[in-house]
Amino acid sequence: MNKLTSITLATLLLALPTALKASETPATQPIDRETLDKWSSPYRGWHHQPDHVISADPKIPGNEEFKNTDVPCVYQIPGQPDKWHMSFIAFNGKGYNSFVAESTDLVQWTNPKLAMGFGKEGEFDFGGCVIGAFLYESYDIKAPRELKKRDGKYWTLYGCYPKQGSYEIEPGYEGIASSEDGLTWKRAKEKYILSVHEPEAGDWEKKCIYQPWLVEYDGKFYNFYNAKGGSEQMGLTTSEDLMDWKRYEGNPVVRNRPGGSDSMFCSDGKVFRDGDHWVMFYFGLDAAFKAHIMAAFSRDLQHWSAHPEPLYKAGGNPSGLDSSYAHKISLVYNPKNETFYLYYCACGNKGRGIGLITSKPLPNKENADK
Repeated sequence: MNKLTSITLATLLLALPTALKASETPATQPIDRETLDKWSSPYRGWHHQPDHVISADPKIPGNEEFKNTDVPCVYQIPGQPDKWHMSFIAFNGKGYNSFVAESTDLVQWTNPKLAMGFGKEGEFDFGGCVIGAFLYESYDIKAPRELKKRDGKYWTLYGCYPKQGSYEIEPGYEGIASSEDGLTWKRAKEKYILSVHEPEAGDWEKKCIYQPWLVEYDGKFYNFYNAKGGSEQMGLTTSEDLMDWKRYEGNPVVRNRPGGSDSMFCSDGKVFRDGDHWVMFYFGLDAAFKAHIMAAFSRDLQHWSAHPEPLYKAGGNPSGLDSSYAHKISLVYNPKNETFYLYYCACGNKGRGIGLITSKPLPNKENADK
């Protein structure tokens, strides 16, 4: 071996570990602020509807006692391209039930009806069920939110509580439900799929498990869920069959940031594919107990970097509709007018209801302000 060849080989060998490290672990590296700004920019600068699209007192036929609507999630049933459905929950003083409404324009929502009620007494979901983590055909951010059939049925994960009597009696659980028609849902497994009781549950989630969000990608199912040990943070569990789940060892994947807009809560994440990366819309609760809509980003669904600035702050609607909380989102894209519709739980001067902000002004929206 001549001297030149020896030097060249030595140089390559020295460079190899660094090159391999860079090529093998880009997804695990924190995302820089410039990239976070770029990736979050399409989801800023919203236009308001001045009132709830589903009110705090929706007067659901046969369920008039249920009020304080929350946790919207928009979907479409295959074969109905011009109709959307929205699941949401309401509270009757004892617990949650899930309901579903319909729309042909994504603004006017009508015909609310029961989608999933209380579980059986003594069961993990007796205190109420919160559907809205649906199995979709696609999780691309601009794709239709069309339900996907598996084994001849539609599927959703759901959050639930074991007791009735007040608001979210701990500890919470998660279950899985199926539907024949996409409108009414029933438990698909006798045992819960996630709880505080598994031996692998971390200290960060030991007090209560809350709402799931389902993603299917590359032959695997991902469940992003919020839970609390002290404050609420976001975790991840995965499955090969929707029935049996394994927690990710790196939980929580989105964490509280001291002094930030998510210093108290990082909760209710909704994950979509956006080009070459993933975006999670979640809500942060700050030290002033204001809830804001936030975003985190990932290249691999496991390692997440959150943007420090909210996409939308509580109090953004000049009507006062969301003066206290802006949280728990559902995002859908309408290709007919190339507009994102972002539904959220808006709490303010008209109580707790479902609000709507859009990426472009909607026609005939005289009372909406940017």
